[in-house]
Amino acid sequence: MKNRIREIITERGISQKELANAVGMTENGISKALDGSATKATITKIASFLSVKEESLIIEEKALPKALYEGELELGDKILSCAVLDNGLRILSATAVFEAFDRPRKGKSNEGYRADQMPAFINANNLQPFVDEQLIGWTQLIDYIDLKGVRRQGYNARILRGLCKVYMDARQAGALLKSQARFAIIAETLLYALSDVGIVALINEATGYDKIIGRAKDELQRFLKEALQEEAGKWVKTFNDSFFEMIYKMNGWNWTGASQHPGVVGKWINDIVYERIAPNLLDELRQRNPKNESGNRSYKHHQFLTQTLGHPKLKEHISGVMAIGRLSGNNWQRFMRNLDRAYPKMYAQLDIDFDDVD
Repeated sequence: MKNRIREIITERGISQKELANAVGMTENGISKALDGSATKATITKIASFLSVKEESLIIEEKALPKALYEGELELGDKILSCAVLDNGLRILSATAVFEAFDRPRKGKSNEGYRADQMPAFINANNLQPFVDEQLIGWTQLIDYIDLKGVRRQGYNARILRGLCKVYMDARQAGALLKSQARFAIIAETLLYALSDVGIVALINEATGYDKIIGRAKDELQRFLKEALQEEAGKWVKTFNDSFFEMIYKMNGWNWTGASQHPGVVGKWINDIVYERIAPNLLDELRQRNPKNESGNRSYKHHQFLTQTLGHPKLKEHISGVMAIGRLSGNNWQRFMRNLDRAYPKMYAQLDIDFDDVD
């Protein structure tokens, strides 16, 4: 969150290094906090050190929309980062729009053949006759908060279709420069991919399959609501030593019973466990349990599972994983193949309907 910490420590003659040492953070972490990424916990610690009220350090901002879902949209050979915000808006990340047309993201140019106040991907003067008011609206950057709590920027997802139309209309009118011809080809490819996505959605609607998808999504939301809690519960040992011993042995490591494990083990647990219990479960856990300035999480993911449904499901899954491990004969590759067959990863597809976005 935005803050006036830098202003206050400058007035008091306190260096960033002194502040970092006083609140138990790294200089890099403090630098990021001063630049606007301070968490509530960081604000609390710094306010205590400076003997001021927390609210005096915070610069109030208009509440930004938050991402409810994030994913990657595959269009032809392009993979574009996207999100659905809590206000219903579908977003393509700012970088993704540039990547769609194989262009680097850069600042505005002062060259005379560029239109002012337009993004670089659409600011050539010869394209302006083909840019309508609707597309101009879509070129406005939208600030939002991603699932990790970080401020991001993106564009209304409909901008992609609008940009494709500009390049294809300009080509048809003979207005494209030689250097822009390749963008018209890219636009053609993207529009073809978008139409393919559209026909799938239309068939889903015509056959009633979209209602099945809708019911599945409703069931998933009910499960997540019942399986997750907003605040971390008390830590209770959930992954037994036998679970870690199995992982160590399958990877040819010596098991010593240590309570600390290499970082890759945490990634394997995400893969083996949380990504396979339910779609979006891992994303929801990461949202509730974000990394701090030091890059670590304050809690274990399982502390955000409810005792009524979340923990029983987790224990049931771990038991199944252990059984697969025993049947796999301490062979990691065989174990992963068997796991994929028994518990395939549950990825929820992120649909972006470019024809029905307010």
